[in-house]
Amino acid sequence: MTDVATEPAVAARPEELQDQLEQYRRELAGYCYRMLGSTFETDDAVQETMVRAWRALGKFDGRSSLRTWLYRIATNVCLDLLNGRNRRALPVDLGPASPPVAASLGQPRSEAVWIQPVLNSSVLPANGDPADLAVDRDTIRLAFIAALQHLPPRQRAVLILREVLRWSAIEVAQLLDTTVASVNSALQRARATISSVQPDTEDRFEPMDEAQRDLLARYVQAFTAYDIESLVALLQEEATASMPPFPLWLDGREDIGKWHIGPGHECAGSVLVPLEVNGSAAFAHYKPAADGHRPFGIQVLEISGGQISKITYFLDTDLFPLFGLPERV
Repeated sequence: MTDVATEPAVAARPEELQDQLEQYRRELAGYCYRMLGSTFETDDAVQETMVRAWRALGKFDGRSSLRTWLYRIATNVCLDLLNGRNRRALPVDLGPASPPVAASLGQPRSEAVWIQPVLNSSVLPANGDPADLAVDRDTIRLAFIAALQHLPPRQRAVLILREVLRWSAIEVAQLLDTTVASVNSALQRARATISSVQPDTEDRFEPMDEAQRDLLARYVQAFTAYDIESLVALLQEEATASMPPFPLWLDGREDIGKWHIGPGHECAGSVLVPLEVNGSAAFAHYKPAADGHRPFGIQVLEISGGQISKITYFLDTDLFPLFGLPERV
């Protein structure tokens, strides 16, 4: 962690102050996203952090680093947003699997119910040590974000600061205005909860290699040709697929295949545009329309053991402008 001894002095000119604040925007976004599990709320939280920091710069006394001070503000913003909220989740967390022959997706649930995807480039460092980058990617995976939502907000902050950002217990205690003993106790409880909801067998990030690139190429070919037999062959036997904001989710590659042949048949003729989302391979899904192909959803794929283990279809077209994607391809 950068401390006050090594961080440049806070500039006096407004444009320099703005630049110093902006250099922390991406890492603050990563922190807020892990806390909130929402892409839209993350943007709001980071912007609110910057506004509060700008207004209070005259009160910054230099007893901590500018980075630590910004994290304190961001933590308070996130805790305010989480106050009284239910945890965000994925469909697999909220009920049993759905039959693959359902006539429709059902009624969508409120945006506040669901974890939302995030672009790697919005929350991950642009460069750095490969080992650190692997940890950063792993800790924005959808499964890990979903596990974090089981923690009370202050425990969530402690776990992220200690285990993801690698702050010391003393630094976290100072940021949260508490004691080292309280931080260590919160971390122990948080670890126990995470272990109970995300077993060690949960998929972990594996750097992209030639085999994975080939797997993704075959997935794109199968999906865009709507060759469901070939697509299903790329899935693990116990693969799952879910479709927030709808509660429907499918358990097993057989049911996933049946869904695509049945209720999902209107996706035939779609176009996929590659993305990097939540530390995973992903695609922007454009569905056929009268005037070309229009936004339909963001597909996030998890790969394990040379096969696709999970597909999350985020059927939220509001994500397309947020991700800088075109309205039509």
